[in-house]
Amino acid sequence: MKTTLRFFQSQFLKVSWIALLLAFFLHFLISWWLMWLADEVTLLSIDQWFYFYVTTTTTVGYGDLSPQTSLGRVLAAFFLLPGGVVVAAAILGKLSSYFITVWRKKMQGRGDYSNLENHIVIFGWHSRHTKRMIELIYGDNKREDRKVLLCATEEMDNPYPEKVLFIRGESLNEQSLIQRTGVDNAARVVVFRNTDDQTLATCLTLAALKTNAHIVAWFENDEMITLLKSHCPEIECHSNISMELLVRSAQDPGSSRIQQQLLSTLVGPTQYSVRVPDDFNGTTFGRLLEFLKLNHEAIALGVADSATGNDLRLNPSSGAEVTAGQVVYYMSAQRIHCGEIDWSLL
Repeated sequence: MKTTLRFFQSQFLKVSWIALLLAFFLHFLISWWLMWLADEVTLLSIDQWFYFYVTTTTTVGYGDLSPQTSLGRVLAAFFLLPGGVVVAAAILGKLSSYFITVWRKKMQGRGDYSNLENHIVIFGWHSRHTKRMIELIYGDNKREDRKVLLCATEEMDNPYPEKVLFIRGESLNEQSLIQRTGVDNAARVVVFRNTDDQTLATCLTLAALKTNAHIVAWFENDEMITLLKSHCPEIECHSNISMELLVRSAQDPGSSRIQQQLLSTLVGPTQYSVRVPDDFNGTTFGRLLEFLKLNHEAIALGVADSATGNDLRLNPSSGAEVTAGQVVYYMSAQRIHCGEIDWSLL
C-alpha cells in the first residue's frame, strides 16, 4: 500500500495544479453520484457528504457517518477510500514540495526581497568579519526592528538563516540582483567586498540607483575613498585605522579598550546617535551635555549637521548651538530613541 501511494504521489507531483484539482473534484462528484445510485440517502446532503468525504479520504473515519447499504460499503471500500487517499496524498505532497522548494530557494539565495522596506543590506561576505558585523547589529538591543539581508557571490547556502535573509548572484554589480535586495527601500547599506575595486564598483552602482538608504563602505586604501568621495560625497567611508589605534595606545595606554567599547554594542556603554526633532527650538551643547547625563546617564560627544558626519563637531564649546535637524552623537549603556527624550525641557 505504501509503495503504491508513493508511486501515485510521485506521478501526481508531475501533474499541474489544475489537473490535480480537477481530479479531486471529479472523484468527489463521481463518488457522490455512486452513493446516490446506491441510495445512501443519509450521506447525500451537501454538508453531510462533504464531511463524510473528507473524514473518509483522510482516513480519520470518526464513524458517526457511514454507508448503510451493501453496495454503498463496497463503493466506499474500493472506490471512495483508495481514490480519495491517493488524490489527498498527491495534493499534500505537492504542497509540501512547493514549500520545500520555496525554503530551498531562499536558503540558496534565489529569493526576491524587492518588496522589503526599512531593512539593512550587507554587500559582501567574509567568514569572520561578516559574522562579527551581524553580532554587532543584533547587539544593539534597542535598535529599530530592521531585517538584515546579506548579499554575496560565494557558492553557499544562507550562513545565518535564523538571523539574516540571503541573496546570492554571480556579480554584486548586476542591476537584477541589486533590485532583488530591495535596496531602493532599504534604510542602511553596508558595502564590504573582498577588494577595494569591488567595493568601489558596488558603491557606484548603488549611487546610480539614487537610493535614500544611508550607504557605508569599507576600503583598505585611502586613495579609493578620495576617488569615491569625489563622485559620491553622500557615502560614508571607513578605512583601516589600526595604525592610529596603535600609536594612540602607545602614547595613552589603555586607549584600545576605550576605542573597542565605543564601537562595540556587545560590551558596556557604547556610541550611538539621535536626530534632533524638526520642531525643536534649540539649546546649547553645554545644556544638552548636562541634560543627557542627569536624565539618561549618557554623555554627549558631538554634533553634526548631516547624517554622514562629515561636518561633525566633536566636543564643541558649551555655548555652541544645537538646533533642529542635527545629529547628536552620545555614549550610553543603550540606545536612546528620539521619542524618549523630553526635548521641551531643553
